[in-house]
Amino acid sequence: MQDPRITEQRNPRSADIDLASPEEIVDLLNAEDRTVPDAVASQRQQIARAITVVEETFREGGRLFYVGAGTSGRLGVLDAAEIPPTFGASPELVQGIIAGGAAALTRSLEGAEDRPLGGPEDLAAAGVRDSDFVIGIAASGTTPYVLQALKHAKKIGAKTAIVACTPPTAETLAAADIAIVVITGPEVVTGSTRMKAGTATKLVLNAITTGAMIRLGKTY
Repeated sequence: MQDPRITEQRNPRSADIDLASPEEIVDLLNAEDRTVPDAVASQRQQIARAITVVEETFREGGRLFYVGAGTSGRLGVLDAAEIPPTFGASPELVQGIIAGGAAALTRSLEGAEDRPLGGPEDLAAAGVRDSDFVIGIAASGTTPYVLQALKHAKKIGAKTAIVACTPPTAETLAAADIAIVVITGPEVVTGSTRMKAGTATKLVLNAITTGAMIRLGKTY
């Protein structure tokens, strides 16, 4: 039975990639990567809504938290880390939370994303409150850690969003005020969401925080 998650399905265009030359591999990867910007553009309105919410959150004294596992979590931490040097903002303003903590930034911690209680616990430890905005990042749209984190955030009154590359479950959508769903299709290497899904996620996060900072007058 085919996995319903688009990011986990086999890509017919790369079925014979194990027989490809280096040049053919580059061409195939590049052809797949070129589809990503258009997929991101399809979520123009949702990304703009997220920018607006981040701007409002910052103006009202709140913070932005990214929460994710694996590649998704690392991308959130990366975007958060780049805000202070780029815009002269406080490190507290945008924070990245990853399943498994700091150790998961440099090595894979199997099972961390499947620990449902981890999300709420990590948000609580970070002091997330109702004035904050929590963006869950889950390429497959099904990460238990992210789902429970969003539920916790919504329960305490924080604003929420999900960034995914396959349609999230109804349960996840119910926990998100904004759903940014960038359908990037099956990966060249089946299930390797560090590739097209990771590129799409990076573009979305770049747009959200850069857009919010521009709106706050951080560029001239």
